[in-house]
Amino acid sequence: MAALFLKRLTLQTLKKTAGNCTRRCFGTYILPLTIPARLPLVAPVPRLSSLMHARASGTVADTQDSRKKKTKNDPAFSNIGRKIHERVIHVLDEAGNDLGSMHRAEVIRLMAERDLRLVKRDSGSEPPRYQLLSGLQIHEERLRLREMEKAHPKPGPVLTKELTLSSNIGQHDLDTKSKQIQQWIEKKYKVQITIKKGKNVEEPEHKMEDICNKILQTMPGIATFLSRPQPVRGGKAVTCVLRHLSKKEENAYRETQETQKRDSLDKENRDNRESDVHQ
Repeated sequence: MAALFLKRLTLQTLKKTAGNCTRRCFGTYILPLTIPARLPLVAPVPRLSSLMHARASGTVADTQDSRKKKTKNDPAFSNIGRKIHERVIHVLDEAGNDLGSMHRAEVIRLMAERDLRLVKRDSGSEPPRYQLLSGLQIHEERLRLREMEKAHPKPGPVLTKELTLSSNIGQHDLDTKSKQIQQWIEKKYKVQITIKKGKNVEEPEHKMEDICNKILQTMPGIATFLSRPQPVRGGKAVTCVLRHLSKKEENAYRETQETQKRDSLDKENRDNRESDVHQ
């Protein structure tokens, strides 16, 4: 019995000693080695809703950007080359003759045969209308469009100039201010004029309104009232707005002046004939 106990004790002692020796010998090499985290073999799949949202927003933004670029970069009258997006288009030849609806392949063949360019005429029609033109015709048409834009520029915002005068202003100063107002009117500005009642000055009530009328009378055939003189500030001032005459008003003024000249000449001729008869 005692021999069996001693044998077990000896075996336990040997196991502990062997384990300690193993850790001392290999522990420095075993401890730094760490097992890397196992990575998933398959990447996570994004949700379908997020993909649809990203694709939709990207498509809308791209479409808007492309439209802006086309609007900015495409001139009003340009050769589209062979990039015909429609399958069937309505075609006019270089003389303006109607060739009817044609397949884009046939149009490209005509362009190559006649050495012509293709220009869009009406994209709103169905099918869209195009015209075959030479390079010289395109150049001449662009020059014509530029001349039309210069002759009829797009109207911009009308600016308003403001000027305040005193009712006791001298004639020299009034003439100077009237010239300044005329320069603004010729540049198509609106001019708001305010006439203040002079201090310690006894004057008729209509004097401030008369000054507005005098200023307008210095610009016949150029300006007119946009708003007539009216009292403001409790009657202590009068304000009015002048503007440039429209084309129609300018023509009417010229016709009136010519009529008055003819009438005056006719009257002079009648007076001369009557004086000759009496002599």
